[in-house]
Amino acid sequence: MTLNLGAGLLFDIDGTLMESDPIHLAAFNQVFGPYGHVIDHEIYAKHIQGFANEAIAAHFIPGESLERRKQILDGKEALFRELVATSIEPLAGLMDLLEWARSHAIPMAAVTNAPMANADLIIDGIKARSYFSHIISADDLAQGKPHPLPYLTGLSHLNAVAANSVAFEDSRTGIASATGAGITTIGLATGISESELRKAGATLATPDYTNPAVLDLIKSKVLAA
Repeated sequence: MTLNLGAGLLFDIDGTLMESDPIHLAAFNQVFGPYGHVIDHEIYAKHIQGFANEAIAAHFIPGESLERRKQILDGKEALFRELVATSIEPLAGLMDLLEWARSHAIPMAAVTNAPMANADLIIDGIKARSYFSHIISADDLAQGKPHPLPYLTGLSHLNAVAANSVAFEDSRTGIASATGAGITTIGLATGISESELRKAGATLATPDYTNPAVLDLIKSKVLAA
């Protein structure tokens, strides 16, 4: 099989490499509870999932200074890392897909709004470090998702082109970022429904990577006819 010129695979991390959203939800409730917030799944999906911490803080604790917001959200991330450390498992079929991609020399990157410390913990926890040549974190960018900059940066690092690449996302903001960069996107239904993922712009929506349609779509984009 021959690769298309500029082929690449770009993966979000939270909710895409592993099902981490329930742990984030628990951590946010602990941190924002003293401010009177009770965050359920609907609120999480609408106002937190896929957003950068700056935007989350502006929505939930607007009365705090920028410095205090950062302290609070840094504390939330530390709590998340503590809670998730003993329960890191890759989504079903992920490792087989990563191995298939590596066997075909398809370059891969991880693209996340999460702090790099979270990204490192999850990627190392599922033993996927060797598959990704680059990890792009919102820590390093002027704009996070839903802006297309994170995925445009990922494409640039991989020397990939959008037309011959595929992105994997679980949130509306992530899909907006990837499709805004022109990348065909597969939605993982770990946090919102398959219909919501498709409505947000995903070409394909699936519970995990075991769906044969996932590999079929990837092949149609990255392999020469």
